[in-house]
Amino acid sequence: MNFKLDLAGKELKVETRNLAEQANSDVLIRLGDTLVLTTCVMSKYDREEVDFFPLTVNYEERYYAAGKIRGSRYIRRETRPSGEAICNSRLIDRAIRPRFSENLRRGVQVIATILSWDEKNDPDILSLISASLALSISDIPWQGPIAAVRIGKINGQFVLNPTYEEREKSDIDLILAGGERNGEILINMIEGDFEEINESSILEALEFSEKYLKKLVDFQGEISEKIGKEKILIETPPRDLELEKEIKNFLGNKLEKALYQKTKVGRMEEVNKLKEELTYFIEGKYPGQEKTRYARDFFEKEINRLVHKNILKYEKRSDGRALDEIRKIYCEVGLIPRTHGSGLFCRGQTKALSILTLGAPRDVQLLEGMEIVGKKRFMHHYNFPPYSVGEIRPLRGPARRDIGHGMLVERALLPLIPSFEEFPYTIRIVSEILSSNGSTSMASVSSSSLALMDAGIQIKRPAAGIAIGLMTKEGMRLSGASTDEADYKILTDIQGPEDHHGGMDFKIAGTKKGVTAIQMDVKVEGITKEIFKKVLEKGKKSRLQILEKMGKVLPKPRTELSSYAPRVLTLQINPGKIREVVGPGGRVINEIIEKCEVSIDIQPSGLIYITSEKEEAAKKAISWIKNITREIKVGEVFQGKVKKILDFGAFVEVLPGQEGLLHISQLAPGRIKRVEEVIKVGDVVPVKVISIDEQGRINLSLKAIRKVPSR
Repeated sequence: MNFKLDLAGKELKVETRNLAEQANSDVLIRLGDTLVLTTCVMSKYDREEVDFFPLTVNYEERYYAAGKIRGSRYIRRETRPSGEAICNSRLIDRAIRPRFSENLRRGVQVIATILSWDEKNDPDILSLISASLALSISDIPWQGPIAAVRIGKINGQFVLNPTYEEREKSDIDLILAGGERNGEILINMIEGDFEEINESSILEALEFSEKYLKKLVDFQGEISEKIGKEKILIETPPRDLELEKEIKNFLGNKLEKALYQKTKVGRMEEVNKLKEELTYFIEGKYPGQEKTRYARDFFEKEINRLVHKNILKYEKRSDGRALDEIRKIYCEVGLIPRTHGSGLFCRGQTKALSILTLGAPRDVQLLEGMEIVGKKRFMHHYNFPPYSVGEIRPLRGPARRDIGHGMLVERALLPLIPSFEEFPYTIRIVSEILSSNGSTSMASVSSSSLALMDAGIQIKRPAAGIAIGLMTKEGMRLSGASTDEADYKILTDIQGPEDHHGGMDFKIAGTKKGVTAIQMDVKVEGITKEIFKKVLEKGKKSRLQILEKMGKVLPKPRTELSSYAPRVLTLQINPGKIREVVGPGGRVINEIIEKCEVSIDIQPSGLIYITSEKEEAAKKAISWIKNITREIKVGEVFQGKVKKILDFGAFVEVLPGQEGLLHISQLAPGRIKRVEEVIKVGDVVPVKVISIDEQGRINLSLKAIRKVPSR
């Protein structure tokens, strides 16, 4: 069946053709000529070995969608997903996950495959909408639908789902997803990048989006009513009230004592010890796995209950802080001796160390994806080693979470980086998470800002980040719509159990001037506009406090680059002279690179970047290139080196790479028979430029300078 919806003058088309007939459902969605196929499949059996909902989301880019053949020349196919694809997979996951029951143990996989891309309409929003619709019309138990929109702002006007060209002109790039409850839109996923925008503008963007989100929710609801399948009923295991009573009696007040300790290590040791004691107790009384598994699950529920009760009723946090209090902050710069910049940021037991490296213009990352083909000069990479949480696990490269966190920090800092024209370096920052106890990505924003300033990069302003959490009434996982403050509490600077058992993780990064990035995911059904507003206010207050602490360590960027950083010098030449700098087969430029020990990047505009570990070497290369490209004038005198002798004269190099003809008639006042009577190859002789013809050929004279006796 076919369905259509008008969205601000653009037609959204949906087809349900049962193309993937062995999946639980599939949807084709189209905007312009961008077309996405989204499928969802649920396994037929529970996964007994897991204590979480096993959801997998894949966003699959296809080169054919862009009409291109790409990839390694020896493979010519898609391999590992791009960073953009991974972030889009996570974006969809964060939006749809809260609408599944937390007790579901059957594996669910959602795959969005990009079949066609028109270079105007981004498939990420379509993929999220089609994921919601595919789940809604399937028999998979899911409490949807949800809608998604992208908001831009051009010349003070908000734009719905802007094209790529419009996004280049936009001050904001905001993605919002949410559903409807009792006529009100609840936001359950946010991803946004901004040019230091104020919080009120973000709130206005949310208000602008609400009518379109509702329109999309209603559209999906109508489709589900017409073709939706009956949902599979997943039986919830009956509660064992007698066993729960025994567990509560066994635990007494020991669990609360274990939970409420100031250090994460002490808390985890006591909680895990108590959990093992409970396991031994249950195994001894009830042999077999069933009761033991039930006891372990109930133990986690008791932790969840205690965390919620103490925050909602007593405003009591595990480390004793007030709800809006930030943990103790410690900062340091320049602690790594040979790197080009470094910054350490500690907030409680969360510690991020960022190390910065500067490179030549040619050190940029080359991008070749379905959507993005180009070069990237600013990179932020995030590493989360197992020791940061006191664990042991194999090191197999960055996980999806690592890539997502790295790109979030990168987007938060990008508006602050000087342009390539102002600072012609490639910049790479690596954030190593040394210790983790909540919001390591936002700690990385602060440590990376410190590293940038320590390196002497003239960023606009330093940035900081904070994570804000939410606690709602116990057992109300799919809630959050209430505006009664007795039903929820907002937490500043969330850590371990507050993140795990809380209903929201709202990350806000920015400067004193404004917000540069936000990201939100929830475990509740969504948050209201009122909660959204309060979170932004608390985020601003906390951000300014953190920036004040950072400013005491390093208030502004250093005036000089590190002595270990390479030096990049620039030179503008006439584009018509590029050929002379390169030389036949690259002979000239390779000679400069080898003898001066530099790297050289030449732009078509004639702008040349010379990079060297030593500034003197770069200056030597610049002098060489200046001589090559210098405009020689008639009447100038040079000390030229004889490079080649012919019957009719000799070619003399007057400047590096520039030669002129010294005709035999210009060697001496009288007539000579052979050139070798006056000069030979290798001689350095004074010559005068007597003419330059229309083709730029230089004619020299020796006799015009001095009289040379014949040999």
